[in-house]
Amino acid sequence: METWIQILIAGGVMLALALVFGVILVLCSHVFAVHKDERIAQVEDLLAKSNCGGCGKAGCAQFAEALVKGEAKLSDCKATPVANKEKIAALLGGGEVGEETVAVVHCNGGNACYDKYDYQGYGNCASCELIAGGVKACPVGCIGKRTCADICPYGAIEVGDGGYAAVDRDKCVSCGACIGHCPKHIIGRIPKRAKVYVACSNHGKGKDVMELCKNGCIGCGICAKSCPQGAIAMRDGLPEIDYAKCVGCLACVSKCPRRCIKEQKG
Repeated sequence: METWIQILIAGGVMLALALVFGVILVLCSHVFAVHKDERIAQVEDLLAKSNCGGCGKAGCAQFAEALVKGEAKLSDCKATPVANKEKIAALLGGGEVGEETVAVVHCNGGNACYDKYDYQGYGNCASCELIAGGVKACPVGCIGKRTCADICPYGAIEVGDGGYAAVDRDKCVSCGACIGHCPKHIIGRIPKRAKVYVACSNHGKGKDVMELCKNGCIGCGICAKSCPQGAIAMRDGLPEIDYAKCVGCLACVSKCPRRCIKEQKG
């Protein structure tokens, strides 16, 4: 009988201790709890959820937290639609939304650009770049080995029959993955509303460019002279388009003798 009493007492003590420690744990969880701002989840829900890393963060969740804490700018994200950015700005009490953009490849050389050697290797542009700066004679010519196309999470880039990469504006979300991985650094962003872009990155003199590529810009300036809005200026041998002035009349496209100002389709 005494044994059962001892067992019951021991059990009661253990139960009491369990209750005491349970209460302590509950109190500690409330005292030391890290309260997460509910706006973080709301912001993340409005982001593109592409987790592309173009904003410099590991993913959209980390970027949302940084936005709420004031450690990032809303304009750092290029993939989220402007409409959603405006909702985020309203939620956070302000923020620079920025204009919706799209990526473009500033080159249309491809097969029209001469090769320095007969490339027999495998791999993408990055691996080809390791051999004498790539197969193309132009130092900033598109290699066309699909690095950008393979890295794009939206299938928005293809290398066509011309041998150079081109972006599908309707699929591109401007995440910047292709921009960061192009070994020639010839992919950039322009406003999504833009009608034209410069498809060349060579700042060389006309004669030198002609020796490298049949489609390269020779810096003749005809595009700048023919633009009725004064939206084009020559900068270091290449045309630069002021999209605040450009109305998309396409005069530059029709006048360019080298066809290196292209219309953005879509």
